[in-house]
Amino acid sequence: MRVDAAEPNANAQPAPLQSRSYRITVDDGRESFYALSIEDAEREHAWLMSDTVVALENMV
Repeated sequence: MRVDAAEPNANAQPAPLQSRSYRITVDDGRESFYALSIEDAEREHAWLMSDTVVALENMV
Protein backbone atom coordinates (compact mmCIF):
# COMPACT_ATOMS: atom_id res chain seq x y z
CA MET A 1 0.00 0.00 0.00
CA ARG A 2 1.40 3.38 -1.02
CA VAL A 3 0.64 6.47 1.04
CA ASP A 4 1.34 9.90 -0.45
CA ALA A 5 0.17 12.01 2.48
CA ALA A 6 2.70 13.90 4.58
CA GLU A 7 2.47 13.07 8.25
CA PRO A 8 4.52 14.92 10.88
CA ASN A 9 7.26 12.88 12.53
CA ALA A 10 7.48 13.73 16.24
CA ASN A 11 11.11 12.52 16.41
CA ALA A 12 12.40 14.38 13.35
CA GLN A 13 14.29 17.63 13.72
CA PRO A 14 12.95 20.20 11.24
CA ALA A 15 15.47 21.31 8.65
CA PRO A 16 16.19 25.03 8.55
CA LEU A 17 14.37 26.78 5.73
CA GLN A 18 15.80 29.43 3.46
CA SER A 19 13.83 32.28 1.97
CA ARG A 20 14.59 34.62 -0.89
CA SER A 21 12.64 37.51 -2.27
CA TYR A 22 12.50 38.36 -5.96
CA ARG A 23 11.21 41.21 -8.09
CA ILE A 24 9.86 39.69 -11.29
CA THR A 25 9.37 41.89 -14.35
CA VAL A 26 7.21 40.88 -17.31
CA ASP A 27 5.80 42.43 -20.49
CA ASP A 28 9.09 44.09 -21.48
CA GLY A 29 9.31 45.86 -18.11
CA ARG A 30 5.76 47.28 -18.09
CA GLU A 31 4.63 45.07 -15.19
CA SER A 32 6.48 43.80 -12.13
CA PHE A 33 5.66 42.06 -8.88
CA TYR A 34 7.43 40.64 -5.87
CA ALA A 35 7.68 36.95 -5.05
CA LEU A 36 8.90 34.94 -2.08
CA SER A 37 10.58 31.55 -2.33
CA ILE A 38 10.77 29.27 0.74
CA GLU A 39 13.08 26.28 0.33
CA ASP A 40 14.44 23.28 2.22
CA ALA A 41 18.12 23.33 1.21
CA GLU A 42 18.47 19.59 1.86
CA ARG A 43 15.70 18.55 -0.55
CA GLU A 44 15.79 19.71 -4.16
CA HIS A 45 12.05 19.43 -4.71
CA ALA A 46 10.89 20.93 -1.39
CA TRP A 47 10.07 24.56 -2.14
CA LEU A 48 7.20 27.00 -2.29
CA MET A 49 6.95 30.23 -4.25
CA SER A 50 4.31 32.87 -3.58
CA ASP A 51 3.63 36.35 -4.89
CA THR A 52 4.20 38.42 -1.77
CA VAL A 53 6.48 41.28 -0.77
CA VAL A 54 8.11 40.25 2.53
CA ALA A 55 10.90 37.72 3.14
CA LEU A 56 10.71 35.57 6.28
CA GLU A 57 13.70 37.34 7.82
CA ASN A 58 11.84 40.68 7.56
CA MET A 59 8.64 39.51 9.24
CA VAL A 60 8.27 40.61 12.85
